[in-house]
This record gives sequence, C-alpha cells and structure tokens, in this order.
Amino acid sequence: MQKHAIDAIDHRLLELIQADASRTNQDLAAAANVSPATALRRLRRLRESGVIERSVALLSPEKTGGLQALAEVQLDRQGAEHLDAFEAIAVAEAAVQQCWRVSPGPDFMLVLWLPDMPAYSALVQRLFTQQANVRNVKTYFVTKRAKFDPRVSLDAV
Repeated sequence: MQKHAIDAIDHRLLELIQADASRTNQDLAAAANVSPATALRRLRRLRESGVIERSVALLSPEKTGGLQALAEVQLDRQGAEHLDAFEAIAVAEAAVQQCWRVSPGPDFMLVLWLPDMPAYSALVQRLFTQQANVRNVKTYFVTKRAKFDPRVSLDAV
C-alpha cells in the first residue's frame, strides 16, 4: 500500500480523533473548521487507505483490575522461521496485548494483561515453558502507570 499524503486538514482531523474518537462528525468538522461532508469524506479516505487502523475504547487498568506486565523474550534460535513461529503463538494469546520484535537485546517485548497470578502462571507454561526455542524470559510487573498515550505525533512525520 502506498503512503498516503496527509495535508493540514487531515492532520487536524487525525489529532482530534486521536484525542477522542467518540466525537460526532458534526463536532469533528466544527473543531477542524471544515464542513461535515468534508470531515466524513476525509476520515473515510484515511480509514480506507490504512492511515487509521481502527478505533477502540481504552479501558483503565486501574479500574478494571488485573496484572499488567512487560516480558522480554529471548529465543535460542533466531532464524526467520523461528521468529515467525514464536510470534504466531504469542499473538494468538489473548493475554498478549502487544508483541514487538526488537533489536538489540531480547528478540521480543510483550505487553501482557492477565486477571491474576494463576493466569500468569498458566501463560508461562503455554508460551514460555512449553516452547522449546525460548531461551530466557524476564517479566516486569507494572506497579504504576505514569504515562500512557497511544497518539502518534504527526509533527514528526
């Protein structure tokens, strides 16, 4: 897919929906100083081109409970087929919210959410212990979330 050129109007609309995707089209258009038809057409194009992947509701971990953790995973063998195989298993796990291939250091960083420690122990068995290619795992449990902002700054693009 080719890269979509983002102009000033797209930029304003993207900033607005990243801050609050639940805004009505009328509200977005007014805030972006464009007509409602323009806002609707522009946002549809941004979705169809893949610039906007999806719109979601972000839940508060503090209000919903559970354990949040970050896991560094190092594999024994790093061939493309081994990386692909572990990635496929990791992304199939509901407890894995994010899966990143990284370099240097560990091969993967996983962001995990689990309801409790027994669920974490079960995940360890399925994802780390039973996988013969996992060499090392370091899990860090979240004690405080100081900042979480999934917005992409378009000023840097």
